[in-house]
Amino acid sequence: MFRENSKVSQHVLITGGSGIIGRYLTSLLLEKGYKVSHLSRKQDQFGRVRVFRWDPEKGILDPVVLSGVDYIIHLAGANIGENRWTAKRKAEIVRSRVASALLLHKVVTENKMPLKAFVSASGTGYYGAFTSERILTEDDLPGNDFLADTCRQWEEAACSFSNSGIRTVRIRTAVVLEKDSDILTRFLGPAGFGILPVPGSGRQYLPWIHIRDLCGIYLKALIDDKMEGAYNAVSPGHSTLREFVNALAETSGKRGLKIPIPAIMLRIALGNMADMVLKGSRVSAEKISNSGYIFLHPELKGSLKGIL
Repeated sequence: MFRENSKVSQHVLITGGSGIIGRYLTSLLLEKGYKVSHLSRKQDQFGRVRVFRWDPEKGILDPVVLSGVDYIIHLAGANIGENRWTAKRKAEIVRSRVASALLLHKVVTENKMPLKAFVSASGTGYYGAFTSERILTEDDLPGNDFLADTCRQWEEAACSFSNSGIRTVRIRTAVVLEKDSDILTRFLGPAGFGILPVPGSGRQYLPWIHIRDLCGIYLKALIDDKMEGAYNAVSPGHSTLREFVNALAETSGKRGLKIPIPAIMLRIALGNMADMVLKGSRVSAEKISNSGYIFLHPELKGSLKGIL
């Protein structure tokens, strides 16, 4: 983790707070003494958190909701891996991230709200889907595929806050390890039948981060006034997909037959989405580490053991 100061009783507004990351982050912030509220399409109560309704596509957001808010954490966005990437779905994925950020910026600036920081999610997909031995850093340019372009537009929308003089942090998030995360359920399901699928060659890298570390980085982004710009939220331990499968089998106790899944089969089934598992490079954690963040879960086996 990192050395905390005594900032408490400040108000954090989270978009996308009902998701896995949002729920964990909300619990952490409440534990640290922050007041937390959520923006959602559904105005339902969420534990000790007040939930306000908004509709980014229609441009609906009551400025009163942002009154007294010190920080905004922007997690909202359509699930990238939920449905096949049709043209309509791609547009929805981009729009759900960009339009929502721009609406927040519009309301904050038009009402001259004294926001202390805007912290936006992004993804390591920013660098593009390819496999190499090069370790990617925040200084690398965006890639030229769909996910890279989505992340680029997402971050450009977030930078509208920076252009308005508001401290802005962009968190490029790797695959998140948590007991209910998509990657664990998709691999552990077949493992229950004695099958351990290995997509493609298995030599592609899988950038990952434990959810506790991800939420710790978000907390640091609020507290540390020196944090600004892009940061990779990725574990310092680099692993290939084959190494991930081996570690998952060992820690879960569900050993089985490792079955290579040919790339062509995945492309037939998933289309361009297949690149998310067929390609991957190492991503550097050096910048966030140099900022003072100490990882709680830097190694893969230990992380999986704690989750499973």
